[in-house]
Amino acid sequence: MSTLTDVRPSPIAGQWYAGQPERLATEVDRYLEQATLPALNGDVVAVVAPHAGHRYSGPVAGYAFAAVRGLRPDLVAVVSPMHHPYPAPLLTTSHRAYATPLGEIPVDRQAVNELDEALRLHGIAAGLTPVARDPEHSLEIELPFLQRALAADFRLLPVMVRAQDAALAEALGLALADVLGKRNALLVASTDLSHFYSQETAEQLDAEMLRQIEAFSPEGMFEAERTGKGFACGLAATAAVLWAARNLGADTVKIVRYATSGDVTGDFSSVVGYGAAVILKTQNKRGGTQ
Repeated sequence: MSTLTDVRPSPIAGQWYAGQPERLATEVDRYLEQATLPALNGDVVAVVAPHAGHRYSGPVAGYAFAAVRGLRPDLVAVVSPMHHPYPAPLLTTSHRAYATPLGEIPVDRQAVNELDEALRLHGIAAGLTPVARDPEHSLEIELPFLQRALAADFRLLPVMVRAQDAALAEALGLALADVLGKRNALLVASTDLSHFYSQETAEQLDAEMLRQIEAFSPEGMFEAERTGKGFACGLAATAAVLWAARNLGADTVKIVRYATSGDVTGDFSSVVGYGAAVILKTQNKRGGTQ
């Protein structure tokens, strides 16, 4: 792993979400408060949330993070896609912390190093590649929600997935379970669904991908994408979180919200799909994150 640099500056604050702390806190709190969740019986092991600009996907993301409101995990692993052409399958930050307008979130360097070692043990020889000043939005966009929803400070384990490969995603999930199983931790998967189809087509494609997620089937997610029946830009990231959660004892996934960008903009000719899900352990509750 490379030498640590300072705090990762936000490349998207003021564009993808509000750049002023008070405004950002108010907007995120509104998304959280407007979410009306079904009964969630069990411990929350992970959530799945979208990662567009808050204006577009914030109302859906609010449902995912409302499910963790008041929890006190010591560590949060956020697993997102890497949209930019880095020549490595799995990436993390080389910075000591992430910055948002709501403050700094320290990176748990010990957890990062342990995940790097676990990945190698599970056959991913490249491990985690650290990068500085990355432009990736899909991980950072979730952080203000965590800062407002969680009841205590936490450390971050950031993972960005470049390779959309099932074997790699499963190995990442197993490695995450190895590292997080020893900690009071929460998992977050960052993904949007289909991109730039009509509303009608998007709803069909997204329904299939959400069916596979709710069926707790990372294998089914890859099959849906392979056959063109559903799409998710965070396919491998979300599948890895499902594999990790399964190995951490989770047994239930609930889809708690779905919408598209058209529901915000009124343009239904070319939309992006957004879904929110909660992954629960309903049997033999561990009780560690409450």
